[in-house]
Amino acid sequence: ILKTLNSWFWWENIWMPVNVTWAHFVDRDGLVFPKAHQLYATIPYAFVLLIIRFFSERYIAIPLAKALGIKNVRRVKPQPNPVLESYFRECSKHPSQSEIQGLAKKCNCTVRLVEKWFRRRRNLEIPTVLRKFQEAFWRFSFYLTSSVVGFIFLYDKPWFYDIWQTWVGYPFQTLLPSQYWYYMAEIGFYWSLLFTLGIDNKRKADFFAHVVHHLAAIGLMSGSWCANYVRLGTLVMFVHDTADFWLEAAKMFNYARWEKTCNMLFIMFSIAFFITRIILFPFWILRATLYQPTYYSTTPVIAYFLFNGQLLILQGLHLYWGYLIFKILKRFIFLK
Repeated sequence: ILKTLNSWFWWENIWMPVNVTWAHFVDRDGLVFPKAHQLYATIPYAFVLLIIRFFSERYIAIPLAKALGIKNVRRVKPQPNPVLESYFRECSKHPSQSEIQGLAKKCNCTVRLVEKWFRRRRNLEIPTVLRKFQEAFWRFSFYLTSSVVGFIFLYDKPWFYDIWQTWVGYPFQTLLPSQYWYYMAEIGFYWSLLFTLGIDNKRKADFFAHVVHHLAAIGLMSGSWCANYVRLGTLVMFVHDTADFWLEAAKMFNYARWEKTCNMLFIMFSIAFFITRIILFPFWILRATLYQPTYYSTTPVIAYFLFNGQLLILQGLHLYWGYLIFKILKRFIFLK
């Protein structure tokens, strides 16, 4: 069954243009092509990034937070109580007064002690400001680094200035070492975010949107790698990363209560977001993926619809987040 499913998944009509097979994607005559098995390396790369994250948060983010005036608040842990812990996890974190009275009788203690226990237990679930700062610092570090490195990788490439060049010679476009490492780092990073989703700061408003975004990003980058849409893929990654580090920087100064600096950085982020995600992405990237391929092939392959479907999902998320950003800007401007 697995062998049959594998053959269906890698059917040339899904991925390749007409009269092109996987046999054509063998390295030859100086041409190097991306290979699906290379994506397995993104998992160990994700763990390498997690190790880098651990040391950077501990030895760079914490001293920086202290320098900015952020204190490490130590929360008091409640006394171990299996009955209350079981109720907290399985029933409710905010029991009613009648439920508290019942738990007090069951534990043979006072109502006040039960209320105090639940209050302390809920506080343990809330990440400290220092923890939020560490997380924002890691994301800021990666996004800034990937933006700078991405620009270095792309600034001398013709498709960075002329989007039509992304399709010249397709699918027989050689893979550059810079493109390999750019992809491995980006996919590994999003794997690492998924691995730490359970312990990172919970985002109530858009938690699901973040999960969808990470999975769509991994699927999109992996698929574009296999189909050798690497030139377009690097442009998509660069367009996304160049706005994100402004937001993470704004968060860091917000946690440090540097209000004016935070406001300035958030305005910079908003400008970068609307330019890259609301203007460049749909009118530059999507135009290249939806419209330009019709000039090179009269029979679009199934991958054309799959990749563009995922890109349109990302654009939907951009519009959703753009709406949230607009609401914040509106409050910031009109409500002070």
